[in-house]
Amino acid sequence: MTTPKDYKSSGVDIKVEEKSISALVSVIKETLQFRKGKIGAAIGDIGSYSGFIEIGEYALSLATDGVGSKVLVAQKLKKYDTVGIDVIAMNVNDVICNGATPIAFVDYIALENTSEYMLNEIAKGLLEGAKQSDMPIIGGETATLPDIIKGEGEGFDLAGTCLGVVKKDRIISGKEIITGDIIIGIASSGVHSNGLTLARKALGEEDYPELLIPTRIYVRQILDLIENVKVKGMAHITGSGLLNLKRLKNGMGFELELPEPPVVFKKIMDTGVEIEEMYRTFNMGTGFMVIVSKEEVDKALIILNKYYHSYVIGTVIEEDIINVHVKGLDKSFSL
Repeated sequence: MTTPKDYKSSGVDIKVEEKSISALVSVIKETLQFRKGKIGAAIGDIGSYSGFIEIGEYALSLATDGVGSKVLVAQKLKKYDTVGIDVIAMNVNDVICNGATPIAFVDYIALENTSEYMLNEIAKGLLEGAKQSDMPIIGGETATLPDIIKGEGEGFDLAGTCLGVVKKDRIISGKEIITGDIIIGIASSGVHSNGLTLARKALGEEDYPELLIPTRIYVRQILDLIENVKVKGMAHITGSGLLNLKRLKNGMGFELELPEPPVVFKKIMDTGVEIEEMYRTFNMGTGFMVIVSKEEVDKALIILNKYYHSYVIGTVIEEDIINVHVKGLDKSFSL
């Protein structure tokens, strides 16, 4: 089998995916008006990290996500006790991007065959993710779908939905970001749960244990930060890599100086994947980003570094572009 050189050749074409999603959103946007003037009316538009509905002085936040082809890594290693952390992380990390506190979670598990062992192992990860997020899992759904889910008897898919809450006047939307604001990065635990279709095919099975390392949960760190610092914007660096910053505010750009990526990403690059493609696909060692004013940087770093390694990585600029310099690799490029 030929080693893929980009996400597209591994089987995932982001441009086609974005066009398809746009077709979906263009239709379902009509639903945003359905509860206008009633409790539960939609706030804002589709496209942020989470969606909001109005409940009095509060807004409820909703996000949904799965762990993608990381389930195939778990299957190959026959280790299922960490992917539950991933599914919670992928959801709660989105919810906190807009300033909301995760308050409840429901999961969906589809199985090739009913397995008490697998469900018990998956539950261990769900419990750990819920603990790290200080959030109850209030329900869920399991389905046995042998005609749909395939995997040599142990196929499964895992997804979930998170509910968050925030006062309406404390929603962090990115609209207050201005030129000169500072971007702080927070270290990831590894590849997290994005780009696994490329990572699995680029690397050998000897690297699979590293690919299975759970996605880092940033809830406690970020909730502490927003209680004490004026945060203007946040980005969960998932699929599309650094392009997630573009979701914060239209028309602005970023000048970034990023740390040398961890070894697992270098191994993928060594197979022939171009550096620009890497930063369009993976978190490259920085799993979450926070934007604050210059005056708030020192205070923010003190708080963030109590939890996970955090560091200044750049500034907001006027030009609508992402300029990147990677220290250690001495590489520069623009996205």
